[in-house]
Amino acid sequence: MNIVLDILLLLVTIIYSYLESLVKFFLPRRRKSVAGEIVLITGAGHGIGRLTAYEFAKRKSRLVLWDINKHGVEETATECQKLGATVHAFVVDCSSREEIYSSMNQIKKEVGDVTIVVNNAGAIYPADLLSTKDEEITKTFEVNILGHFWIIKALLPSMIKRNYGHIVTVASVCGHGVIPYLIPYCSSKFAAVGFHRALTAELETLGKTGIKTSCLCPVFVDTGFTKNPSTRLWPVLETDEVARSLIDGILTNKKMIFVPSYIGISLILEKVILTS
Repeated sequence: MNIVLDILLLLVTIIYSYLESLVKFFLPRRRKSVAGEIVLITGAGHGIGRLTAYEFAKRKSRLVLWDINKHGVEETATECQKLGATVHAFVVDCSSREEIYSSMNQIKKEVGDVTIVVNNAGAIYPADLLSTKDEEITKTFEVNILGHFWIIKALLPSMIKRNYGHIVTVASVCGHGVIPYLIPYCSSKFAAVGFHRALTAELETLGKTGIKTSCLCPVFVDTGFTKNPSTRLWPVLETDEVARSLIDGILTNKKMIFVPSYIGISLILEKVILTS
């Protein structure tokens, strides 16, 4: 049964990918400009955060970069400056509510109101549940979801006042389907997807349609945090591919950004087949 299901999903995803490429070729989506926007990117010292910063730098955004690693965030800032961007780098622990609020106050005074935020900072501790330390579980949730609350609570008032902005939640395909040995990580990413959906609905209810929301859900990315990441069906992605998909989704105001894009349809089909 598993082999039949795998073959069926593979065929459908191949067909979907070809159809999607055909539609994009004839009907390209309109892209907005982010030149001059004040963009906050967390976890900018490494991986997806760093390459996303480069993409915004190329488009002349004003960058505010956060990372817990001083050397990493300064290195990213230097490269972004070489690309012509104005950059402000901060060492911030996204598991600390106090550090988040303090840095937000400093940004507001020294830079201005953030108009685009990419909540990218993440924590992952691959292990079976009983081998995972209590403090690792706590840290996972503090960084992967609670930090989003504190950041958005600090940024949202100015966005609501202007009815303008873009909030990006970096989640994972693990926020839609589970993987063994990643229980805290999967749980936190389910929470991140829920946060995105609930926030989107609340903003729409408030009539703040000028504030856009996006949620990035890639499959495993080779960022160096885990050794030999792999799954039975999903590919392992390079960070530059994910960053390009993310910036494309932001520029087109796409609410849910799956990487690869066919993962979304695969998840739907898998649920339908397994529950039928």
